[in-house]
Amino acid sequence: MEKGMISLSPARILAIETSCDETAAAIIENGRALLASTVASQMDIHARYGGVYPEVAARQHVLSILPVIEQTLAQAHLALSDINAIAATRGPGLAGSLVVGLNAAKGLALGANLPLVGVNHLEGHIYSAWVYNSGEMAIPEPEFPLLALLVSGGHTELNLMDAHLSYQRLGATLDDAAGEAFDKVARLLGLPYPGGPSVQKAAEGGDPTAFKFPRAWLEGTWNFSFSGLKTAVLKECKRMEGSPLPVADLAASFQAAVVDVLFNKTMNAAREFDSKQIVVGGGVSANKPLRDAFLAQEEFPINIPRISLCTDNAAMVAAAGYFRYALGHTDGLEIDIMPTWPLS
Repeated sequence: MEKGMISLSPARILAIETSCDETAAAIIENGRALLASTVASQMDIHARYGGVYPEVAARQHVLSILPVIEQTLAQAHLALSDINAIAATRGPGLAGSLVVGLNAAKGLALGANLPLVGVNHLEGHIYSAWVYNSGEMAIPEPEFPLLALLVSGGHTELNLMDAHLSYQRLGATLDDAAGEAFDKVARLLGLPYPGGPSVQKAAEGGDPTAFKFPRAWLEGTWNFSFSGLKTAVLKECKRMEGSPLPVADLAASFQAAVVDVLFNKTMNAAREFDSKQIVVGGGVSANKPLRDAFLAQEEFPINIPRISLCTDNAAMVAAAGYFRYALGHTDGLEIDIMPTWPLS
């Protein structure tokens, strides 16, 4: 495999994503040009539970998966005969949700006699950096070696890539992921699910210096830890029990602590490993203060996907699936879900 940019055969990939509570399908051409994308959100369904209810999510995927696939093909004005391969998320994620998407992909691959490609959900978030809308000006292709910050509800980690599909995990969270911390703090502050957007909105009217919340730098490692920060917010809430909480200040101070650690550890790692650029992906990459911090610095080129590609979607799975397919990494119909497998 050549490092850096390589010339690969043209192909259209139809991808399916059902790792959590979004039923999604998309078609990508040549790993970059997005021809069509459909996402059926379950956010309103799970909001009443304050988080994702796994069994409900799986049942909703069963109801949504075929209409979503059909709508995606219609949006692209394509038939299955125009597709070169089927890609699907195989993990990590909720087992019941993953089964629905992967089995749908198997059925399509078998029925249309197409290759099947299993994609790691996390590498999908990385490859969202390659995606642009068909018909629009192409964004610059990321250059290797690059430093990828994956920051989502279930994962927070730094990966070094020196070629396509080549991942060296430098560090990861030792406890709560950043997105998980946002959700838990939102509940402490009485804010609605999902926590990330709720905390960001509440923080807009707050003072990020009002509370001196801790930063877990974990010197000598590239790991993260947000459990202590979450506990610090909890202690402040208990200390003020019986009085109205200064929600805006608490939210702003918490958010500032998370952004501070994510930004500075990523920048330090990029310097240490001589990265040509930084890619930020995952649901938390939609956070405005985090995006602003990276876009404001001029030391490294930054690629942060547009908001619609930050949260779970199938376009990112199609992009990663293209590079797996083009580089010969296809799978048989015996492929199974791997809910907790690491990037490799």
